[in-house]
Amino acid sequence: MEQEFNFNNELSGKTALVTGGTKGAGKAIAKRLLEAGARVIITARNTPEREDKELHFIAADLSTSEGSQKLIQEVKSTFGIIDILINNMGGSETPGGGFEVLSDKDWEDTLQVNLLSPVRLDRGFLPDMIRTGSGVIIHIASIQARLPLYDSTLPYAAAKAGLVNYSKSLSNEVAPKGIRVLTVSPGWIMTTSATRMMERIAESSGNTIEQATQSVMDSLGGIPFGRPAQPEEVAELVGFLVSPRAGYLTGTEYIIDGGTIPTT
Repeated sequence: MEQEFNFNNELSGKTALVTGGTKGAGKAIAKRLLEAGARVIITARNTPEREDKELHFIAADLSTSEGSQKLIQEVKSTFGIIDILINNMGGSETPGGGFEVLSDKDWEDTLQVNLLSPVRLDRGFLPDMIRTGSGVIIHIASIQARLPLYDSTLPYAAAKAGLVNYSKSLSNEVAPKGIRVLTVSPGWIMTTSATRMMERIAESSGNTIEQATQSVMDSLGGIPFGRPAQPEEVAELVGFLVSPRAGYLTGTEYIIDGGTIPTT
């Protein structure tokens, strides 16, 4: 019998956790899941500038084992079992200049945020998913796993490559137990932070924001679609992947980059 879906309320009764859910793509993902009927928990180190009472915020520093454990315990004690885990938190704060300028701390900090944080949260929430025989985990990686920018984000690219590989391996292990694990790898996303960066580049170079944006796209080798992604476009892909409509999808990496990567 053909299965029917209610797209407007397809996540009703589900509880989702979105890390890094107070801004950028994470915020857009949280709102998209909320619109689909899910109860949504968001987490970040700092309280969001504008509180959304429909989103349940928990402050936690997921770059540490202690912060991750705090979040896991608080989510379980307050909300019980979660059905959807979006490991979105990530980023790079390493200096430019290639491998020679990177310290052990640069590498360790980047790996903690971009690889070990998702590993810890998966380890904390997966056992309950396995007991219920259902759940979806999405790892937000990056096209830098395939297209690294060595000058400024070498550890970040390496960490995201590790996350893609780990995600596939984890899927192979837990798919027979009813858990779907997927990876979404965005290219450049025009978040508020990215917009501010374009403004700074434009001001320092004497160019327009449009020219600054084009210069960044050129540094990536070009974006055939002609622009960065909007956070909502990434959120829409994630919204589909966690839905019942994607029930047979697991173990796959989905690239959303406007055609940036020359080959796949």
